[in-house]
Amino acid sequence: MSLYKIPLMDKEEYDQLINENFMSRIAFNGEYPYIAPFLYVFDQKYLYFLSTKYGKKIQRLKDNPKVSVEIEEYEPDLSHYKFVALRGRIVEETDPEKKKEIRSKFAELIKSRGLSRNVLAALGHDPDDPLACLIEMECSFVWKLVDVKEIIALKN
Repeated sequence: MSLYKIPLMDKEEYDQLINENFMSRIAFNGEYPYIAPFLYVFDQKYLYFLSTKYGKKIQRLKDNPKVSVEIEEYEPDLSHYKFVALRGRIVEETDPEKKKEIRSKFAELIKSRGLSRNVLAALGHDPDDPLACLIEMECSFVWKLVDVKEIIALKN
């Protein structure tokens, strides 16, 4: 018997994984690592995230924007699984037009995936607000993953 190494995915495979999913986990630096779930959208170049304008993540990003983002997909019995981890920096998107475009993509994601309106609370909005508020109001930060230094993508 010998050590078995989990096979790597190629770029096409991990891009497909990223495109087909919408939930990630982001690991932040600090005295202790801090991991939090985030919805994301992917424009084929950058991963974008929305967040509330409060919480541990804001100070962590100010102190050190280096993060690891993980996206996974698996069967309940783990007969099939794959994941990609991207190491880079998260920066705030500041261009007003790009922010509006990204907010629109999040509204479309929520609508097209049939997500609960309760997810709006994680994005800085009242779940009873109309979905259009996500686009028009600036109750959340728009973040972008940049300077990706390493991509680890594995599958069984």
